[in-house]
Amino acid sequence: MAVPKRKKSKSRRDMRRSQHLKLDAKSLNACPSCGAPKLPHRVCRACGQYKGRAVVTIEA
Repeated sequence: MAVPKRKKSKSRRDMRRSQHLKLDAKSLNACPSCGAPKLPHRVCRACGQYKGRAVVTIEA
């Protein structure tokens, strides 16, 4: 089994881990039917449509 020859410093360890918690902002698309912002590949919460079809009935 391979064993490291030298101990990695805390600085190098932390530099490697610095990318682990980096999060990207969610991308929002406009709903084609009502224009409300929605997540891609999800049902629109404002009008309940997905790909031009009514999937969910929205109660006012």
